[in-house]
Amino acid sequence: MTSIEPRSFLTSLFETAVAAADPEAAIRAHLPQRPKGRTIVVGAGKAASQMAAAFERLWDGPLEGNVVARHGPIEECERIRVLQSAHPVPDEAGLVASSSLLKQVEGLTADDLVVALVSGGGSALLPAPPDGLTLEDEIAVNRALLASGAPISAMNVVRKHVSRIKGGRLALAAAPARVVSLVVSDVPGDDPAFVASGPTVPDRSSLEEAREIVARYGMALPERVMAHLSSEAARAPQPDDPGFAGNEIHVIASASVSLEAAAARARALGLEAMILSDAIEGEARDIGRMHAALAREVALRGRPFGKPVVLLSGGETTVTISGNDYGKGGRNSEFLLSLALDIDGVTGIDALAADTDGIDGSEDNAGAFADGKSVARMRAAGIDPRAHLARHDAWSAFAASNDLFVPGPTGTNVNDFRAILIR
Repeated sequence: MTSIEPRSFLTSLFETAVAAADPEAAIRAHLPQRPKGRTIVVGAGKAASQMAAAFERLWDGPLEGNVVARHGPIEECERIRVLQSAHPVPDEAGLVASSSLLKQVEGLTADDLVVALVSGGGSALLPAPPDGLTLEDEIAVNRALLASGAPISAMNVVRKHVSRIKGGRLALAAAPARVVSLVVSDVPGDDPAFVASGPTVPDRSSLEEAREIVARYGMALPERVMAHLSSEAARAPQPDDPGFAGNEIHVIASASVSLEAAAARARALGLEAMILSDAIEGEARDIGRMHAALAREVALRGRPFGKPVVLLSGGETTVTISGNDYGKGGRNSEFLLSLALDIDGVTGIDALAADTDGIDGSEDNAGAFADGKSVARMRAAGIDPRAHLARHDAWSAFAASNDLFVPGPTGTNVNDFRAILIR
């Protein structure tokens, strides 16, 4: 253990977790049978271009299709067109992309196969407001959801009732073709219906549930959206709809698998690893304090785990923003700044929190590193870390202390990765 450099070790765990969610290996294990008719590929998410390129390499037969990735670097495809749109706030390009996917699955037969490549981030990438609503309405819904503090599962219940493509509607549009959904899960619990708001995967959430969520979190939605949610036209299709008969859904990569791989890597290096959970939700700063309390308990009292040990966790935390005075960052950076404040001065603790897609929030970092001296480095650089946490400006704090983690886009997305090494 003495030969392990903490940041190199934590980085190797992140890289192992990402490799375990590699799209090509995951898709290879879940290739569907070739159909009598056409093979159509559709999809959306932060890993869309990588999944599409992998499918092209693996598929032994003709195919065509469209997938939607976020603006930025993508993996080039030969037969599948990669469209791009905005994340986390939808844009006009997303409207064009959603229409292209719906057009792609028109007029299919029972002999045709639709392969849906779905990964996290697809909710924002596929704006498709129902009749009577506009892109501006969907943007307002998205902003209200992001500011609400609601967990991702609740957000997606609302999203799929304000859409022409989410909540299984893309699969229904493809009927009677068989739809096989290959899903890289970024949601706690790995329910495929919640990944990208399930464009090809229905769930049993109800319109009444969507209305209750809006009320519970005090979401300020446009009047036209509220009127839509009061109409039966908003009701999402249920799993027992005949249009879904014969379809298949496979979660091919997830946080659980990635955390197990990271734990195995740590043990191979001679260090015990404990997976706390792959489905942690809640306010990022609160979850940061909880992890810090556990790390301090291990570091100072040797309980509930002996040391050395690495604590691993995943899931998707939330950053609730109120008002317009906020800075740069994302949920992993905010989690870690909160943790850094609570381990200030404690020796022997090193932590990494990062988004497995390589981008955390508004900047180019996946997350950041922290240790017992991070807060001191910030203050030496003229930064007040508590003030930066209060205004959601964790990126600036970690930039000042030279603790940002910038691996670049990874080509996959199984949500948050957190590793705390206690030496």
